[in-house]
Amino acid sequence: MLVLGLLLMAGAAAFAGLLIAYNLSGGPDYTVTLLGSEPFTISTLGAFLGGIALTLIFGLGMWMLLAGTALARHRTKKRRRDRETARQAATERDVLAGRLEGRGSTTDAENEPAGHRRATAHRPGWLRPHGHH
Repeated sequence: MLVLGLLLMAGAAAFAGLLIAYNLSGGPDYTVTLLGSEPFTISTLGAFLGGIALTLIFGLGMWMLLAGTALARHRTKKRRRDRETARQAATERDVLAGRLEGRGSTTDAENEPAGHRRATAHRPGWLRPHGHH
């Protein structure tokens, strides 16, 4: 979607630029010259409607480019969130496995003062109390 939008924008801009560059003579009815050939004759109304069509094509390309960029950003955020969730789940699993094996005891919480929050493996480092890593 991103590449297609970019191609549509570039194609519409290039076509409009070539039409302008090769047809500066103007007039009520004139023959369009494009890359050395004369593919058609166009009236003032036809030129106006052609400009509108090129603008719509360029706008569609711009919309597709922006939508593709937003979609890529959304996917990146989702992947990052999924990795963090998996990391937290693995840490919790390891902590619980350690408790089951007898490495961690549940009596540590009883020896701490009231209101003290112990640092746990699933809490980020910036939330852990200082000196209790």
